[in-house]
Amino acid sequence: MCGIVGLFLKDSALEPQLGAMLTDMLVTMTDRGPDSAGIAIYGDDDGANTKLTVQSDQPDAAFADLDKTLSQALGAPVTLERRDTHAVLRLPRDKEMDAVRILRDAGEVRLMSAGSTLEIYKEVGLPKDVAARFDIASMAGTHGIGHTRMATESAVTTLGAHPFNTGADQCLVHNGSLSNHNSLRRKLQRMGVHIETQNDTEVGAAYLTWRMQNGASLGEALESALDDLDGFFTFVVGTKDGFGVVRDPIACKPAVMAETDQYVAFGSEYRALVNLPGIDEARVWEPEPATVYFWKHSDPQVPTGKAA
Repeated sequence: MCGIVGLFLKDSALEPQLGAMLTDMLVTMTDRGPDSAGIAIYGDDDGANTKLTVQSDQPDAAFADLDKTLSQALGAPVTLERRDTHAVLRLPRDKEMDAVRILRDAGEVRLMSAGSTLEIYKEVGLPKDVAARFDIASMAGTHGIGHTRMATESAVTTLGAHPFNTGADQCLVHNGSLSNHNSLRRKLQRMGVHIETQNDTEVGAAYLTWRMQNGASLGEALESALDDLDGFFTFVVGTKDGFGVVRDPIACKPAVMAETDQYVAFGSEYRALVNLPGIDEARVWEPEPATVYFWKHSDPQVPTGKAA
């Protein structure tokens, strides 16, 4: 099962409503994935700073002096903004790798995402409860993706929930199953790619990051995934500037898209889209198998789409 939603805004006037619209879409997909949920929001760009979203099961203790401790260790200013079990750390971009290393070595918090615009919030529980805990409906942004999970291949945990972030401002949600994720995980880890969970979706995310780190565009990375990833899958991917979709050549997992002059939306089922503004006038279609779709803010009216 599992449910996926995604929303890419062309009209900046809708940006204050991004979190509210995504929350409504996510909650509608509850019966496709009731055990955990998560949302990735692409919001304000911190310029010279990076944002690290972290999580802890004991947030009162873990977040109490985390900003001060990290600032002292880095010799640079660090701020912390808490949302329930998560917190967003802001720090100079040139200190990001040092901060990630310190946090992972300490083991007191879990890293959910890193990037100049991306924030990821995910937890175990019903989608409506997860969204309410983080007040996702109040968040503004340019685009975002979300996921409701029905666990099959790994345990129900916070880290096992989607979305997965494996590169700066990159994240992925997935419906389906990859049959070669264990061998691919070992290959990627030998090449220095950090993978934390046994979830096959994180392997898919890491694969795309690895491809892009080696010079591929997101579209090219998604096209290569059609050759290198075995199994059945629908991927929805976010980057700092855009939003992409690809389905495997069989395309057995449900997917529907809608586009207007104001937005591009994705849902595992059409009912996830019915409350969007202007949906009655939208162009609605099912994404073609083995076809990459990608929209970016530098050219929001023209998606890339190429049949493999």
